[in-house]
Amino acid sequence: MTTRETSAETAPVPPVRHWPALNLTGVDFDPVLTELMDEGPVTRIQLPNGEGWAWLVTRYDDVRLVTNDPRFSRAAVVGRQVTRLAPHFIPQPGAMSFADKPDHARLRRAIAPAITARGVERLRAGARETLGRMVDELIADGPPADLIERVLEPFPIAVICELMGVPAADRDLMHDWTQGILSSSRGAAASEQAKRDMEEYFAKLIAERADPRGADGADGEGREDIVSLLGAAVGRGDITEDEAMAIAGPVQIGGEAVTNNVGQMFYILCTRPRLMERLREEPGLRPQALDELLRYIPHRNAVGLSRIATQDVVIRGVRIREGDPVYVSYLAANRDPEVFPDPERIDFDRAPNPHLAFGNGAHYCAGAVLARLEAELLVDTLVDRLPGLRLAVPPEEVPWRRGALIRGPEALPVTW
Repeated sequence: MTTRETSAETAPVPPVRHWPALNLTGVDFDPVLTELMDEGPVTRIQLPNGEGWAWLVTRYDDVRLVTNDPRFSRAAVVGRQVTRLAPHFIPQPGAMSFADKPDHARLRRAIAPAITARGVERLRAGARETLGRMVDELIADGPPADLIERVLEPFPIAVICELMGVPAADRDLMHDWTQGILSSSRGAAASEQAKRDMEEYFAKLIAERADPRGADGADGEGREDIVSLLGAAVGRGDITEDEAMAIAGPVQIGGEAVTNNVGQMFYILCTRPRLMERLREEPGLRPQALDELLRYIPHRNAVGLSRIATQDVVIRGVRIREGDPVYVSYLAANRDPEVFPDPERIDFDRAPNPHLAFGNGAHYCAGAVLARLEAELLVDTLVDRLPGLRLAVPPEEVPWRRGALIRGPEALPVTW
């Protein structure tokens, strides 16, 4: 029990609110989510796809309660048509994102050596060198330039493919599949085809790494990339081939989401010059500033993955019944004024800053350490090497991705 949970049902059942798939531009907060937060801490929503309605929890303490509590199950979502934002992203058995304890811990353990701080740190030198070459070429070609096309897209692709163990020759193909999966604008059929193509690719690669007679004549034992770790885990019998494939795809896709996140960050820095100046003048402030940018940016549209209540739970006087689907909003939690005073202001001096940008609980983002490393390198390199970095067009002319599950600019025209 927490101070937010009681056994007394004291609040009326809220109405069901329709939450459309908005194509939001800039870094403005979702107006529908703002209204839902104003209506109450526990509301009900209906998204454009799936069936029925779901609960939405938005307060910081309540979000942490739901994401830490085994009474709210991800595994129970599989096989149900819960209301959702995108027509695709249908839960599948064996996926780490839809596993509960102890299965989730078993699946995550298979890739743990690659995603811990120590595992990610081995990529730092190579990632810095890759980024340095990209910025060298950017400077040599001169302004103006599209920062997304030249740096913020190819850099995360290179880094996640290195972590995954995807050969350099296949990176463009992997990128095309990822974009197809992350966008609902191409339609459900195209997105599902891209997902199947990626799964088939990883199935083949994992099988090669699981077989001692694989493509390079050695199994995945001793290697540190994710595909090799998955192949080794399959070879030992720790996980199945289907489970390995269901882990690889989401990690690859999540790695490219960094493009949209850092795109939003640099849009903010380029449109609020005083923030950029502080990062140049106070390099020691950058880690703290990065936390504040992570808290503030509207990482995604609407909400992500749901859970199912496995028994009745009363939160803030509202009874969530056994079998009801439940969503949490990390975006809303990061704007909770009880935890973040003046939450609409970007405050690089904010401390402490216990943001939930990477989630919470057992399903805390597997790529969080890598995403932070990439963001740190990008901020350090671009702020220091491009001292006059600014938008080359008015802010309202920056194009934003349409039909994207993860928000971000499609292009970021800059000069320096």
